[in-house]
Amino acid sequence: MLSLAPDRASSEPDFDFETMEGTMAQAPDIQISPEQLYKEETFTDRQVGTIQRLTPVDAEGNLDPARPILFVGQTQVLTPAGALPISFEIEATNLAEAAAGFGPAAQKGLEDTMRRLEEMRRDQASSIIVPGTGAGPMGGDGSIMP
Repeated sequence: MLSLAPDRASSEPDFDFETMEGTMAQAPDIQISPEQLYKEETFTDRQVGTIQRLTPVDAEGNLDPARPILFVGQTQVLTPAGALPISFEIEATNLAEAAAGFGPAAQKGLEDTMRRLEEMRRDQASSIIVPGTGAGPMGGDGSIMP
């Protein structure tokens, strides 16, 4: 996964996304691997979600039979905060099996997502606030006196 989060240990200034200026010396080398290419096809019932069939191809676009075809499901779950996208792999060898396995794979994907969200919530709740770092109740230095 690509991350543009600044390295806080670096003395270089952060990249300003509003002005699109700043140093990108810390940015990763962004390249596509020609050995890992897939042709992507999308199928949907226009109600519940989509299934992507990822067919492996070589750098010339020819089928690569040495690698398996992959199926990825996508759906959304409505929450009080809005729609939560869920993406998950479906164990299948063809589209019919992927369609039949969509529901159970979606349920597992939702459970995994909820578990990750709970872990993130716990991590955030247990973070330590250090006095003088601007983390005070009013966004100041944490002191009560002006």
